[in-house]
Amino acid sequence: MSEPELQRFGYQQELRRTMTVRDLVVYGMVFMVPIAPFSIFGSVFDGSSGMVPLTYVIGWVAMIFTAISYREMSRAFPIAGSVYSYAGRGIAQPAGFLAGWAILLDYLLVPTLLYVIGAQAMANVVPGVPQWAWIVLFVLLNTLINLRGIETTATANKVFLYAQLLVLVVFVVLAVIGISRGSGGAHWSGTPFFNSAEFSPSLVFGALSIAVLSFLGFDAISTMSEEVKGGSRVIGRATLLALTLVAVLFVVQTYLAALLVPGKTQFESDDAANNAFYDISNLIGGRTFEIVVALAVAIGSAIANSLVTQAATSRLLFSMARDGQLPRFLRHVHPVRRVPEKAILLVAGISLVLGLFLVGQISLLSSLVNFGALFSFLLLHVSVVSHYLFRQRDRNFGLHLVVPLIGFVIIGYVLVNADIHAKVGGLVWLAIGVLILVFFKVTGRSANLTLEEGEPAPGETHSS
Repeated sequence: MSEPELQRFGYQQELRRTMTVRDLVVYGMVFMVPIAPFSIFGSVFDGSSGMVPLTYVIGWVAMIFTAISYREMSRAFPIAGSVYSYAGRGIAQPAGFLAGWAILLDYLLVPTLLYVIGAQAMANVVPGVPQWAWIVLFVLLNTLINLRGIETTATANKVFLYAQLLVLVVFVVLAVIGISRGSGGAHWSGTPFFNSAEFSPSLVFGALSIAVLSFLGFDAISTMSEEVKGGSRVIGRATLLALTLVAVLFVVQTYLAALLVPGKTQFESDDAANNAFYDISNLIGGRTFEIVVALAVAIGSAIANSLVTQAATSRLLFSMARDGQLPRFLRHVHPVRRVPEKAILLVAGISLVLGLFLVGQISLLSSLVNFGALFSFLLLHVSVVSHYLFRQRDRNFGLHLVVPLIGFVIIGYVLVNADIHAKVGGLVWLAIGVLILVFFKVTGRSANLTLEEGEPAPGETHSS
C-alpha cells in the first residue's frame, strides 16, 4: 500500500517498507515453528489414537477459513494492528479494542512461554547453567535483533527457518531409511492417516482442538501490513501460503514419526509421550541426532519463535497506541531504524520479568496463551460479515458469509472446550479490557477508527 492510501485511514507512513512475500512467508513459518511437532508429538499421538498426520490435516482445513477471513480484511484495511484494526473498522471501535486487548494476552505471554521452554530444554543439554540465565540471554539477543530494524529481523528469520528445515530434512531422510529397514518393527502403512479400529467423530473433534492450537501464529503476518511492499494483496497471499506450507511439513514429519512407533495408539506414560520424538530420533540417528533435535527445539522456540512474536507484539502495541488506546509513548518510532523502539523494549521487559518469575511453569503459561487468539478470531469473522455484507453491501455470500460462519463455529467449538484455567484467566483479562473501555468512554478518549480521507489522524482527534 502506498503512502497516500495509508493517509486515507488517517496515518502517516512511519515504518519502513522492505518486506516481500517471501519475507512474510518466512516470518509466518518461523512464528508457527516448522518443527513444532517435535516437542508435542507424543501428546498429539495420544489424543488422536496414533492418527497424528490426520490431526494436522484437520487443523489445516479448520484454520484455512480463519486465514481467508484475514486475507479479506487485510485487503480492506492494509494497516498495522491486525485483528485490532479489522474489528475496529469492520464492526466498531470497542470491538476493535477488545480484539486487540484479547490477542495481547496471547502475544505478551507467548514469548515468556517460549523462553521458559527453551531454558528448560537447554538445562537438559547444559545442566550447569541455571535456567534464569538462559532466559536473560534469549531476551537480550532477540531484543537487539529487533531493535536493529525489520531488515535484520527478516534476515535472522531466514537463518532460523533454514536451520530448522535442515534438521527436518535430516530427520526425514533418516526416518525413510529407518522405516525401509524395519527399525523397531516399522513398515510403510496408511494407518497414521486413518485407523478404522480407532476412528470416531468424537476423536475428530478432540483432534480438532489440538490441531487448531498448533497453527496459531499465522495471523501475525498481518501485523506487518505497513512494512510490506507490493500492495494490499501481499498479506493475504503470504498468510495462506505460510499456513499451507507449514501444514505440509507437519503432516510429513508426523506421518514418518508415527510409522516408527508401530502397533501403538497410546504411549505408556506421560513421560514416554513427552520424550516420544526424542526417542524416535535416537532410534534412527543415535544419541547425537537426539541432541541435535533437542537443540533445534530449544533454539526454534526461545530464539526464532520468540523473535517474531516480539516483533508482532510491538507492532500491535504501536498501532493501538497511535489511536490513543494504549499509552502514547508506545507509538514512538526510531527515526533511523524505523521500528517501534519503545514497544519492543516494553515487550522485552515484560517477557524478562514474567520469564524469571515463572521459570518451569510451562503448563500454567500454556493454559493462558490460547484464549486471547481464539477470542480475537471470533471477532475477526464477525468483522468480515459486518464490513462486506452490511457496510459494503457485497453479495459474495460464499466468501463473506459462509466462510466466516464456518470459521466462527470451528473457533467457537475450540474455545468452549478450552482448558478451564485458560477460560477463567481469559475472561478476567477481558473484564479488565471492558473496564478500560468504560474509562475511555467516560473520559472521551474513544478513537474514531472509521476515518474518511482528509480527516485528522487517530490519536490526534478523538470522539466519544
